[in-house]
Amino acid sequence: MSLNTHAIRAIYRFEMARTFRTLGESIASPVLTTSLYFIVFGAAIGSRMGDIDGVSYGAFIIPGLVMLSLLSESISNASFGIYMPKWSGTIYELLSAPVSYVEVVLGYVGAAATKSLMLGLLILATARLFVPYEIEHPLWMLCFLVLTALSFSLFGFIIGLWADDFQKLQIIPLMVVTPLTFLGGAFYSIKMLPPFWQQVTLFNPVVYLISGMRWSFYGVSDVNVVVSAAMILAFLLACLAAVWWIFRTGWKLKA
Repeated sequence: MSLNTHAIRAIYRFEMARTFRTLGESIASPVLTTSLYFIVFGAAIGSRMGDIDGVSYGAFIIPGLVMLSLLSESISNASFGIYMPKWSGTIYELLSAPVSYVEVVLGYVGAAATKSLMLGLLILATARLFVPYEIEHPLWMLCFLVLTALSFSLFGFIIGLWADDFQKLQIIPLMVVTPLTFLGGAFYSIKMLPPFWQQVTLFNPVVYLISGMRWSFYGVSDVNVVVSAAMILAFLLACLAAVWWIFRTGWKLKA
C-alpha cells in the first residue's frame, strides 16, 4: 500500500504551523516551568543534598524532568490536535477524504512527537545553564526520547478521540499521568524507599521510562535498561493496536 505523502505532509505542516503561531504557550511556557524546577530543586535544594548513586542531585533529576515534560507535552499536543477537528466537526471532511487512517495517524502523531522532541532537547540545553551533566550513552538517550515521544503522542491521540469535552481532554494527563510521573522516581531513586514500596512502585510504568532515561545519562538505573526499553515498546504496540481498533470500528468517530 502506497502512502499519500501529500496528505501526511499537509496534516503535519498544519499542526506544526499551529505550534509556531503559539510559541509562548507551546514552547516557552514548558521550558520556563522546567527551568524553575532546576533553580529550586537543582540549585537551591540540590546544593544541600548529597550525591545519589554518585551523581549530584541537581544532575540526577534532569532525566526525570525531561520525561515529565515529554510525557505531558506529547499527550497534550496529540490529544488537542485531533480533538479540535472533532469539536469543530471538520473531522468528517477528513474521514470522507481519500486519506487512510495510517496517514492521519502519521500526520497528527508525527507532528506531536516532533514538538515534544524539540521541547525535550530545549530543556536539555536549558539544564546546562543551571547544572553540569554528561550523557554517557547519547544514542540510547535519543532512542528513549523518540520512543517515549511516539508512544505518548499515540496515547494522547487516543485520549483526543475518546474525549467528548475539554474537561475529559485534561483529566487523564492531570489525574493519572502527572501523579505517576512524580511518583515514578523523577526526584528520587526508588532504592531510597522501603522494600515494600519499592515493589509497589514497580507497577508504575513511568518508573521504567525515567530509569531508562537516567541510565542513558549516567549509567545508573533502578530497573534494568533492557526491561525499560521493552516496557516502552510494549506500550507503543498497545497504543498502535488501540488506534487500529478505533479506526476499524469507528468508535467515537462515527457517532
